[in-house]
Amino acid sequence: MKDLKPAILMLIVFTVICGGIYPAVVTGIAQAVFPHQARGSFIAGANGREIGSALIGQPFSDPKYLWPRPSATPDSAYNPAGSGGSNAGPTNPGYLQTVADRVKSLRSAGISGTIPAEMVQASASGLDPHISPAAALMQVPRIAKARNLSEEVLQRIVAAHTENRQFGIFGESRVNVLAVNGVLDKLTP
Repeated sequence: MKDLKPAILMLIVFTVICGGIYPAVVTGIAQAVFPHQARGSFIAGANGREIGSALIGQPFSDPKYLWPRPSATPDSAYNPAGSGGSNAGPTNPGYLQTVADRVKSLRSAGISGTIPAEMVQASASGLDPHISPAAALMQVPRIAKARNLSEEVLQRIVAAHTENRQFGIFGESRVNVLAVNGVLDKLTP
């Protein structure tokens, strides 16, 4: 009994500190220093309502939208509860057929020329919200036709939403699909 009282007291003290005080302090600092990120990095749509997070990819298939890279999450596409790739390798016949089907689908949608790999291959998480500037620009003619906008206007929108390498050295330039689609809906709903 002599050893049980300090153990229970320590459990209570550390539960309060680690389960209450520390998370509250960290959350408060995050809200004060990085309010947009701490609240989920949400993007506003045409009517000012939040349409989603800039951190998680979403499905878009309408020709008037910029399309994201495919998702390989289980149960449904872009399922954040099932984040993960398909684990299918480049010699897997099912994977090769999936990629061929995606290429065929893009070609039937009017995409010509070289198709960037990210448009036919899912990301490791299956939730990547970005595509390359090349993948975004190849979709400009389709979107311009669907929205009755000039390709130059759409190219400027893509350029304005192209994020450079992180800290100038990490990763590649990228375009957030949801951010561009939010701007497109503000122009022509």
